[in-house]
Amino acid sequence: MAMTRKQRRLVTIGLAGIVLAIAATLILTAAKDKIVFFYGPTELKTMAASPGQRLRIGGLIEAGSLVKSDDLRVAFRVTDGTTVLAVAYRGLLPDLFREGQGVVAEGVLESDGTFRADSVLAKHDENYMPKEVAEALRKQGVWKGQKNGATP
Repeated sequence: MAMTRKQRRLVTIGLAGIVLAIAATLILTAAKDKIVFFYGPTELKTMAASPGQRLRIGGLIEAGSLVKSDDLRVAFRVTDGTTVLAVAYRGLLPDLFREGQGVVAEGVLESDGTFRADSVLAKHDENYMPKEVAEALRKQGVWKGQKNGATP
């Protein structure tokens, strides 16, 4: 039994749709390991983050917590006003990095609860704070700033 032209076209379109769906699934599965989510210290404490999981954290650098050593090692604490998270970093810090300022750090959570950062970002001027940091601080009630991400 021969297929009509219309039936062949429908089968071709159906097969192409199946191939595209499989390709999209494979791409999303492969990208899942590369996606980095943003968390505040309180959110990180309440979730079940596994050691070694890649994360992005943010908040304010706690006053009096910044400790620098000669070999470019830096330790500081990030807070959202409720919870404090110890962060360890090795490398050069942004020029505007200082206590009381907004920060976003990307890295992995260690088994001892310390966050080992491999990149640290600080706000770039007096009118900007990363949107994620501002939202996390606003959720915690620490900051009532503008919705556009202006500094507290």
